[in-house]
Amino acid sequence: MGNFFTDNDDLRFVLNNMDLRGLSSLTEQGYKFADKFDYAPASAEEAIQNYNMVMESLGQLCSDFIAPRSEEMDRQGNTLTEDGRVERPEAMDEILDKLAKADVMGMTLPYRFGGLNFPTTILSVANEMISRADASLMNIFGLQGIAETINSFASEEIKQEYLHDLAAGRKTGAMVLTEPDAGSDLQVCKVKAFQDSSGQWYLHGVKRFITNGCGEVLLVMARSEHDRKDGLGLSLFVCHSGPTVKIRRIEDKMGIHASPTCEIYFDNTPCKLIGETRRGLVTYVMALMNGARIGISAQSVGIGEAAYRVARDYAASREQFGGPIEHLPAVRDMVVEMKIDVEESRALLYETCRVVDMEIGLTRITESDDFSKEEQKDAKKQLRMIKRYAAMLTPMSKYLSTEMSNKVAYDSIQVLAGSGFMRDYPTEQYYRDARITTIYEGTTQLQIVACVRGVCNGTAQKYIEELADFQFDPELQEMLDILKQNRETMDECIKHIKQQSMEYMDLYGRRIVDIAIKIICGYLFCRQASGAADMEIPTAKEGETVSMKKRKAVIAKRYINRNAAVIKALAEQILQGDKSTFEDYEEIAGPVPELV
Repeated sequence: MGNFFTDNDDLRFVLNNMDLRGLSSLTEQGYKFADKFDYAPASAEEAIQNYNMVMESLGQLCSDFIAPRSEEMDRQGNTLTEDGRVERPEAMDEILDKLAKADVMGMTLPYRFGGLNFPTTILSVANEMISRADASLMNIFGLQGIAETINSFASEEIKQEYLHDLAAGRKTGAMVLTEPDAGSDLQVCKVKAFQDSSGQWYLHGVKRFITNGCGEVLLVMARSEHDRKDGLGLSLFVCHSGPTVKIRRIEDKMGIHASPTCEIYFDNTPCKLIGETRRGLVTYVMALMNGARIGISAQSVGIGEAAYRVARDYAASREQFGGPIEHLPAVRDMVVEMKIDVEESRALLYETCRVVDMEIGLTRITESDDFSKEEQKDAKKQLRMIKRYAAMLTPMSKYLSTEMSNKVAYDSIQVLAGSGFMRDYPTEQYYRDARITTIYEGTTQLQIVACVRGVCNGTAQKYIEELADFQFDPELQEMLDILKQNRETMDECIKHIKQQSMEYMDLYGRRIVDIAIKIICGYLFCRQASGAADMEIPTAKEGETVSMKKRKAVIAKRYINRNAAVIKALAEQILQGDKSTFEDYEEIAGPVPELV
């Protein structure tokens, strides 16, 4: 079979055009670990070589071992035994064992815990490839964010107790946040945390919809301040699974069948406090969820890539009306749009990862004694704006990628027609697996709320100014002129929205965010077409190749020209000021129907 890293030309091209040298220097803190750990790089060249070596090895594992077992795991699902244990599909246990032996279960953890100390960008590459092979697996592999949270906020004692096992893959984890009455609104969490006379903390209550809730390391948000009902009454705790942690049920789901989603009852479970009390939601869980949102974005790109490939292969091989169906304009246009949608989401994902890795690296500089006061001062100055960019781009990427995976999976079934609806092809599984991505770790609607402020408060405009400050290929000037006009349209819309109420901003939030995304990704495509790195790739015509930069210029032209009309239409909707959603809701929606 192939290799999910080396066969993905766009993924490698995007990476090659990133500043991996600068990224590795930030992550490796000037390569200071080389003298302490044999496998730590001493230079940017060594670091990048490590990234490529591990990704190529993982890409082979995804292709040869994981993807062939995906259908089997989907069909088998998970089983809750009479004694309360969750039995995963046999293939899932085999895969997790392979990943542990490959030393990739602690990708972003420091060397001292057995981790690889990789940046978020490279973890996202791994998450994308694994999701292309099996989306359910990523829900377990991608929970490495639990270890990151422990490393960022817990005491040294807790780090030593938990992180070695997580990095080695001896244990898996779960982020235990959601409750029956606390889904998106986490601040109404009711699970109690209390102390005994010796200061030992305990957990009591029910959590629901917990991905991999059967994991051995549980990061639990609970109410430690019983006199407070808001988010400041919540703290974060960690505990081991054990006799007081009872799995009451496994959810019967539409998709991601091989990933167990559990309801958990904590019966006075001993636990340990992460960091300080009252910061569980506002500091620790928000950091955890932002990392998880990037993970789901990568998962969505992987599903989209997988779904596109099946559709592309089928369109080229299925003969109707005297030739392959890709010769039909309607099918051809659908295939092209699918491909551009995947690459659009990938471009925004890895740009978001770059910004997040910068935030992480600059934060380390500000907190480390290894840097001079001048270096720390400069890092703090950069960090202020980088944090704003990361806060905007993270939900923006999650929104774009997850909606893309649903659309591409849907269109993949359409290309295959009746065959796509059958279980003979994996398209129906991709469609079922994709559906959850717009829901968990914050719905699409919540992602819009999370990023629309950044679009309307000047952050997006400042960020786009930086994107536009680039040495673009002169042949792209016409496209750059269109993007400049789009920016003026966006500015007009933002000005209008700011003259209205916050309610109006939320009502038209998706439209203004869509405008910002189309401008941002237009510049990202133009940057890719003008970047330093290039590569020759095969075309659909046998024996012919094309420059990747030239191909990206073609994509940029189509993307920007087509979106010019879309942006104009979105702007007209924003500026016309229709408020019927507020004013005529009862008349339009009608009475609440009686369900049978």
